[in-house]
Amino acid sequence: MIRIDEIYNNTFWPWVRQHVPGTRVFFCDPPGRSDPESLFNYGGDDVREIDYIFMHDQEPVHMDLHQPLFQDVVRRNDDIWVQPPGHVVVSEKGEHVEEMCRVYGWQPHYYFYHGWACQDWFRGYDKSFLIPRARDRRPTQTFMSPNRIVAGKRDHRVLFLYNVFKHKLDHNWISAPRTCTYEGVDISEIARKYNNIYPDIEQVFAAAPLPKLFPGEETQQMASCWLTNFDEAADSLVYVPTETVYFGRRTHITEKTFKAIAMEMPFVLVAPAGSLAYLREYGFRTFDSVFDESYDLETDDIRRVEKVTQLLKDLEDLGVEERQRIHEACVEIVEHNFNHFYNGGLTKILWQELMGMLDEFTV
Repeated sequence: MIRIDEIYNNTFWPWVRQHVPGTRVFFCDPPGRSDPESLFNYGGDDVREIDYIFMHDQEPVHMDLHQPLFQDVVRRNDDIWVQPPGHVVVSEKGEHVEEMCRVYGWQPHYYFYHGWACQDWFRGYDKSFLIPRARDRRPTQTFMSPNRIVAGKRDHRVLFLYNVFKHKLDHNWISAPRTCTYEGVDISEIARKYNNIYPDIEQVFAAAPLPKLFPGEETQQMASCWLTNFDEAADSLVYVPTETVYFGRRTHITEKTFKAIAMEMPFVLVAPAGSLAYLREYGFRTFDSVFDESYDLETDDIRRVEKVTQLLKDLEDLGVEERQRIHEACVEIVEHNFNHFYNGGLTKILWQELMGMLDEFTV
């Protein structure tokens, strides 16, 4: 397991210094920051330096939001007298990475940062007694879905929540704000953007019983680096993570999905198309033998969120006893995923991938 807070100084920089001397390494600290003030680097004092690597592996690529950061990376390497193309290391695939590299001339390299991060953040929960094992649970609710930030680049959660309220599924274990905690905007105002698709969306949110919190919470208690809401998880058939990114042709999975895996839960993803296939590439199993996962093949972003919600409605309509049978059918799969995550299977795949990525710099 990699200590994720030390990945740049313990893993990447020592390797670069040994194998590709004369190369600078840039990264953002603390994790989650992506502004020029958070940009740090190793190297920069050696007149023989001829190239640089920019680690943009924590956050998804947003060309508008990250323009100041990207431009500062280029500026801080202007002193390399033979201007190199530079390299960028990312933890996503797709059209946004392609555009970034086209604009800045960087050579892209990929590894699954969030796989390593979750193994560090969620270590030890497999040896705790905070939630019953999957085979000992008897869930009564169809799903749980925590939602906190709903504005800006994450307003796809508004589309999901609209469909939840429209289908009268909001009695399940969901959390959702009236006002986005990050941008201070009322959810009805965010929803206005989608009036052309759903003419009643503002009215639905105006009538919705928001904010919705999990029992015992005065404010939403959510964080990337630990697991929470164990009672709600034990009482839910599936976990519905609303991932960090959703729109467009891209692949980017974070701790939001790994929380379901670490708590031995089936998952239905509000995420870009192809996300289930992406997880299968890392040795995880999904649930197409138990329920319909065709939503993951839907490339129309609006239709996909509707298919996700329709799947949840179909599961809801089955009733508690039939949902319990579905839960029992999922136990073998969630146990495989749990063991793959905690017992070394994922680590082996991630390490091979990481070393393969580093070898690209020596070619």
